[in-house]
Amino acid sequence: MDRRSFLRASALGTTAAATGLAAPAIAQGNITWRMVTTWPRNFPGLGVGAQRLADKITAATDGQLTVQVFSAGEMVPPLQALDAVIDGSAEMSHGAAYYWQNKSVGLSFFTGVPFGMTSREHAAWVRYMGGQELWDEIYDQFGLQGFLSGDTGTQAGGWFKNEITGIADVQGLRFRTPGLGGQVWQRIGASVTNLAAGEIFQALQTGALDAAEFVGPYNDLALGFYQVCKHYYTSSFAEPGLATELVVDKAKYQELPTNIQAIIRDVCQAEYDQVASDFAANDPRALATLVNQHEVITHASFPDDIVEAGANAANEIMQELLASDDDLTRRTAQNWVGALNVLRSKTESADLGYILARQRFVP
Repeated sequence: MDRRSFLRASALGTTAAATGLAAPAIAQGNITWRMVTTWPRNFPGLGVGAQRLADKITAATDGQLTVQVFSAGEMVPPLQALDAVIDGSAEMSHGAAYYWQNKSVGLSFFTGVPFGMTSREHAAWVRYMGGQELWDEIYDQFGLQGFLSGDTGTQAGGWFKNEITGIADVQGLRFRTPGLGGQVWQRIGASVTNLAAGEIFQALQTGALDAAEFVGPYNDLALGFYQVCKHYYTSSFAEPGLATELVVDKAKYQELPTNIQAIIRDVCQAEYDQVASDFAANDPRALATLVNQHEVITHASFPDDIVEAGANAANEIMQELLASDDDLTRRTAQNWVGALNVLRSKTESADLGYILARQRFVP
């Protein structure tokens, strides 16, 4: 889908959805919940995944719980989606936890950490190594419950109007990149900001931004970044993955019958796997389109001095989080680091060794 078609579809979706801003209805035992998202309507992978998740819940409950989706800007601005659940305007939100690090820095761990866990490692930590319990503690402060709902895999490093040849090129660079990764870039000299998906292209086009990182080829192709930037760094040390979340009003969730609570949990887990597969299949196809049809210049990695400076900054940030005055942030960091040091032993031996060996196999 080209950017013009994508934006046209988004606009049509916005018009259609805007007519349905009704309060939750309870009739004959059926309930309607509103899901607000941070993604444009029909957005590849993420927006489509949010809609599919809602449809699965509706179907699996035979309409006992109908989920109505309001995409970015249809009910609230995209970066106010979580607030809409907190204030009761909606019952659900779909987005990424690091968008809300102003509420708790600990939430950044539940999206992705610079130089941190791969997507597979992240899911293992959340599900089996204490991550979910800490996530629950953080969101409980706001009356919320969070669930993993997808993962993009390793993200691209970003789009740049000019080639980045070394750390000097980063100084003062106006760069859209969020989360702890954004803090890393800021510490090594960039001027960092966060914008919602639908705002990035215009900021690049008008010169308000020099560079932007969003997700990867699948999403970036749809957003049309190649029209204003030609240098594409295809691997990110700042975001080794992006785990998405479904967040629900905890009190309302607990009022649901236990079978419907279980359906929500199970649908989120199934959708996590489907989103991950969607990105794994479509990122390389989109990258080929960017290179072959749009003459994008790709770079496999950033220069060594940038990677080294980034790693040093990431280590500094992690040490600060491990010593945080906030007990929950500190415990989350400690648990995450402990899990990473267990998980990386397998990844860096078996998985890395296999990938290096596979380079010799070219059928």
